Amino acid sequence: MGRLFWKFFFAFWLALLIASGGVGTTVWLHGQTLEDHDRLLAGGPRTAFLVNTTAMVFRHGGIEALRDLLEEWRIQQGDARVYVVDETGRELLGRVVSAEALAQARRLADEDQKTPRIAWLEATSQHAYLFFIPAASKISSHGPPPSPWIPISIGILASLGFSALLAWYLSKPIRHLRGAFDAVAAGKLDTRIGSRMGRRRDEIADLGRDFDRMAQQLQILLGSQRRLLHDVSHELRSPLARLQAAIGLARQQPEKLESSLDRIERESGRLDALVGELLTLSRLEAGISGAADEEVDLVDLVAGIADDARFEAEATGRRVLFSGAGEVIVKIRAELLHRAFENVIRNAVKFTREGTVVDVRIERRAAPDSLVVMVSDRGPGVPESDLQAVFEPFFRGGGSVKTAGFGLGLAIARRAIEAHGGRIRARNRPDGGLRVEIVLPMGNAFEGAAGGSLGGSVALAERVRFRQAMRPSRPPVENPHD
Repeated sequence: MGRLFWKFFFAFWLALLIASGGVGTTVWLHGQTLEDHDRLLAGGPRTAFLVNTTAMVFRHGGIEALRDLLEEWRIQQGDARVYVVDETGRELLGRVVSAEALAQARRLADEDQKTPRIAWLEATSQHAYLFFIPAASKISSHGPPPSPWIPISIGILASLGFSALLAWYLSKPIRHLRGAFDAVAAGKLDTRIGSRMGRRRDEIADLGRDFDRMAQQLQILLGSQRRLLHDVSHELRSPLARLQAAIGLARQQPEKLESSLDRIERESGRLDALVGELLTLSRLEAGISGAADEEVDLVDLVAGIADDARFEAEATGRRVLFSGAGEVIVKIRAELLHRAFENVIRNAVKFTREGTVVDVRIERRAAPDSLVVMVSDRGPGVPESDLQAVFEPFFRGGGSVKTAGFGLGLAIARRAIEAHGGRIRARNRPDGGLRVEIVLPMGNAFEGAAGGSLGGSVALAERVRFRQAMRPSRPPVENPHD
């Protein structure tokens, strides 16, 4: 048994002993304050019955009938039980009466206490009789009183058993929790204790379920960390290998130094871009601090990103259409959301088929108050089993379309959107392609969402305001492809 068991045990046992001792002491003190008649006069239902019977015989049959009844009782049982004493102190059958008992009976009769143990009847104007049963008579003699240690021993044993049971009931799940914590500390993240709580419905069972959720979350996070480390190592290995190959080629063939330097420069740029993406993802994973203190028109922000993507798309035979009107001014971390929208839109431009259109549409919903940004492409889509995985770091679909990139764009987008209290999801379109839907709350939860801004947000805000000032008013564009 653990230390907690003994603490519970002794606490409960001491509490029970104190409570029992207090109650017992109160009862004993009450018993000590009782009148002496409780020891001098017999009591109980049988006493009341005999006293009432003899009184009725006297009332209806007179003194002679009463005398005959008492004589018959004495002959049959050796004792007439009920004593009948007149006002002079003489007992009807001539028996010796204890002066203390007689005095107590008279005092009760004088006080006119309604007790069934005493009867006071007047035969004539000159004679009255007192009916009672002394405690020394056979009716109240039941042998010596039992030892007080018997109930004391029974109480101690019962309190011991109850205290042990209660202490075991409370300490057992805590021991399970301790063992589970030790297992998790040793690296066994699949440890669960919810099933070991049985049918408990108390705070300890809630603690066990909370532990299971914690262990599951730790397992997920550590698994994600391991996968991320593996993916980062894999992504770094390829450009490093090409760098080494370019350096070796430059040393072996000096005449190709220029091309080798170009290769080294490209691979260095690729490594720099990868490290930048990883740093951004790491900041988002760790949580960003600060308040959203930039007032930006989200509609104009997304429109500007769509305009930039349109130039790149047209060079590859693709188009980008934007639909949305009005202003939605909110306090945000502009650079963070700009990065998220840009990653989603550029990803759609990458995967849409040549000659097709990428639709970027903004809607305002009233219930709940939110802004919805939908980006739809006409690409190969994503298998249904991978719709959630596309937002994981380094995810690349298994399709035939091969594009440059590290598989971090949508992962960064998801964490940036979640940092603003929103959500992002992907689903396949019925007529082919993928649709990414971003929902951002517009209420106080959004404006006051915790988080911080990445570098360059001030410049971005100025760029957005410049576009808004210089661009002519945009009429709403209907989307013919949806």
